[in-house]
Amino acid sequence: MKLLIVDDEVIIRTGISQVIDWHGLGIQVLPPAASAEEALERLPIEQPQLVLTDIRMAGMNGLELAAHLRTHYPDIEVVILSGYDEFSYAQQALREGVSDYLLKTSRPEEIIKTMVKAQQRIQDRWAEEKRESRHHQAYRTQLLEQLITEGVVSEDMRLSAQEHFDLVPPPFAYQVMLITASGWDESALLLFAIENMMCESFSCETILRPDSLLILLRFDHRPMDPSSDIARIITRIEALLKCSIFAALGAYVSSYTGWKDSYREAEHTLAYRYISGGQETLSYEHIQHRKGGRSVCSREEEAALSSILVKGNRAELHVWIRDRIAEQIQDDQATPASLLAYLQSVLISGYRWLERVNPVACKEDNPLDGNPQETIQLNDHPEEALYRTCCSIMDTYRESSVEHRGNSYIGRAMVYIREHLHTSITLQQVARQVHLNPNHFSEVFKRETGLNYIEFITRERMNRAMEILAESETKISQVAKAVGYEDMKYFSQLFKKHTGRTPSEYRERN
Repeated sequence: MKLLIVDDEVIIRTGISQVIDWHGLGIQVLPPAASAEEALERLPIEQPQLVLTDIRMAGMNGLELAAHLRTHYPDIEVVILSGYDEFSYAQQALREGVSDYLLKTSRPEEIIKTMVKAQQRIQDRWAEEKRESRHHQAYRTQLLEQLITEGVVSEDMRLSAQEHFDLVPPPFAYQVMLITASGWDESALLLFAIENMMCESFSCETILRPDSLLILLRFDHRPMDPSSDIARIITRIEALLKCSIFAALGAYVSSYTGWKDSYREAEHTLAYRYISGGQETLSYEHIQHRKGGRSVCSREEEAALSSILVKGNRAELHVWIRDRIAEQIQDDQATPASLLAYLQSVLISGYRWLERVNPVACKEDNPLDGNPQETIQLNDHPEEALYRTCCSIMDTYRESSVEHRGNSYIGRAMVYIREHLHTSITLQQVARQVHLNPNHFSEVFKRETGLNYIEFITRERMNRAMEILAESETKISQVAKAVGYEDMKYFSQLFKKHTGRTPSEYRERN
């Protein structure tokens, strides 16, 4: 906060500026002015918030200066200096809006007290203005969201829209865009950064949501190919922020009454981000005529899945699922609904296979734990949920097969291992637990499970880590310890080798 002292007496203006520790009060003292005229010349440049002025000065006096400030700089707090014989002038100044007055004989502590009061009034006013600004912005944002998502539902809303937004008739055009982004740990901060960069590039209104950014674009004419301009800007932002962005565009509308329609189209298009095949920008006109792709897996696919589940080959399963989804996405008629139905169909096929080959295990340990509609949902990487659940089917089949072949101690060993994943459990410990020689246990374990001890415990630890990452915000270092790894770097390397992604990437995509 800046203070300008105005007095034609050198000793007064110098004394006041130097005797008091203004810096300690949070006040920056500008070089004092020797006259009201000098003060008026400097005000536009130096912009003080506080003015301490003498009443009697050659030329324009302090009262005239105060009157000028009240008219042209009403936010400045003016405190006047008065002699005893000028007290009536001081009273007049107070009636005219001067903040306070001081006698020239005032002690430093009295000057400090008066100026701190003036300083507090300014701070209170700033706080109130900030509150009002926030309230106004909140109302404006709420109104904009209502206009876009609900449309104009009343005359009051129409009038409010005209009052708060620069609504112009054609040839201006509007278009609603919805943006999602990934690549940062703090998604809200990423969307905020994108919002700022989009506002620099386009004439627009924005609404920042928890998981997306709503943008109302305004054009002074209907552009020939806006998608290419938007795609170019999106690509530049991705490169600068090192992130991935998907932008869904509704159709053009010529009036604010059409914002709702453009929004509905953008919202519909946004669902295609899961099947866009890496496309950054997608317009409603490009997907509006899609009828839906294949929604049920074929008998050949069911047979292939069954073969993979029997073999227990996770890597082959992952590749098979990824290839099936890629085929669906490449279908130019595919929709989010048809892809979701297809994924659920694959899952049901796997579950029915388990029911056929081992109905007892299927009832005792249902891998779906509910219906497939709840188990599989579209997200940025829909193959992950399907892969995890198919792995559960695979594990249920293999483990139940071990138990039914009579080697119950292998089953007990599996349970013991899963209960102690957080410890540095060794093969010798597990062998002792089931009362077997370690070498013999190792041979039988490999024969019955198809995995050696290290492969099995690593798989179980990675599965547990995937569950924790997908279901909680636990720190990566704590996840590593929870599954038996003190070295987070080593854990991350194993996790990426097992899943193809780092722990952070896996969490972000699930």
